[in-house]
Amino acid sequence: MEQLLHYVWKHKIFPLKELTTTNGQQIEIIDPGLHNTNAGPDFFNAKIKIKDTLWVGNVEIHDKSSDWYLHGHDRDDKYNNVILHVAGLIDINVKTKDGKYIPQMQLDIPQDVKENYRDLLSTDTYPPCYKIIPDLSSLMIHSWMAALQTERLEQKTEAIKKRVELCNGSWEDGYFVTLARNYGFGINGDAFETWALNVPLHDVAHHRDDLFQIEAIFMGQAGLLELDTIPEKYQKDALEEGYFTKLRNEYLYLAHKFGLKPMDGSLWKFLRLRPQNFPHIRISQLANLYYLHKAGLSNIIETDTVTHLEEMLKTAVTPYWENHYTFGSKSETNEKHLSPFSLNLLIINTAIPILFAYGRHMSNEALCERAFELLEQLKAENNYIIRMWKECGLDVKNAGDSQALIQLKKEYCDKKDCLRCRIGYEYLKRK
Repeated sequence: MEQLLHYVWKHKIFPLKELTTTNGQQIEIIDPGLHNTNAGPDFFNAKIKIKDTLWVGNVEIHDKSSDWYLHGHDRDDKYNNVILHVAGLIDINVKTKDGKYIPQMQLDIPQDVKENYRDLLSTDTYPPCYKIIPDLSSLMIHSWMAALQTERLEQKTEAIKKRVELCNGSWEDGYFVTLARNYGFGINGDAFETWALNVPLHDVAHHRDDLFQIEAIFMGQAGLLELDTIPEKYQKDALEEGYFTKLRNEYLYLAHKFGLKPMDGSLWKFLRLRPQNFPHIRISQLANLYYLHKAGLSNIIETDTVTHLEEMLKTAVTPYWENHYTFGSKSETNEKHLSPFSLNLLIINTAIPILFAYGRHMSNEALCERAFELLEQLKAENNYIIRMWKECGLDVKNAGDSQALIQLKKEYCDKKDCLRCRIGYEYLKRK
């Protein structure tokens, strides 16, 4: 319940009675202070009037006042400037390391807030606050969605920055790794990221005018040019067709030339995967994209419309894969282009986040603004999360809205972090 006490203090949701210290002195909370999420007192620079004296300092909050000693605050210099100790139950007097007794206040959480909080934590219906959504103002919903949209892009920016670090500071390589990860479309995302980090683009660049050699390196580094990665029933056909052997021999030559080592091919997942999402198909598409000079960061930075982004990311497979999904396994002939649905997801999850992240890196607000504008131009995603919010009465007009609601579900609802949610705030204060 301590988290709820923090929330009640921060938002000044106090019971309708006079606030006093345990020894009966009147308290006026002028400013609850800044919430501290790191080590040290819970709230910094609070302004509190106790009787006739205005105090400025820090506030510490616990379920029980005896937790002060349990947490060792009486032995910690950082707590010497606490001006008020707030607890749900005052069961003991407390003092600081320098021997000073601290004024204490028992904070009784209003009954409505308690019951509403229990509702939010106990309901299995998502979202738990669904009852009040139709009654929320459009202004409140719009401002919260805008904040969530930014939060999601900031979160993706941190992931991109880590990839750039793994690529020795190269934003071009970091973009390629991000693009590859999203070619996994969820199920093979981790495997594609591992693969992309294992592809030496500086070596591949020496053979950029030869699509066959690009595909040989790409497939080889994926560990897919080992015979035991082919289902036994297709191995004979794969060898007789000759393309697998030709590709493998080329890879062995290039691997020797550049000192390459393939990743573990068993990392790829095929179970319950649609054939068009098989890694062979996606890797062939990426090889084609790289060969056509369309897999570079500069292409993304220079585009300013969704149509241009779609042109940049459009790709198809190399000829062999037009009638195969794996080596030796024949299929009906088609060029296996990325579907409009897949293109939309790649723009949402790759192009726009990299544009925003690079804008942050270069302190270029124009690029960040363009990222938001492009999200508004894109169709909203259609998945179970978005359908759930629609059923609750929320209007989902574009990809900006759908990204915001995915962030809300994953980072707030799933984690039961209702105290940080603006909709949760509205739910808590309802009568």
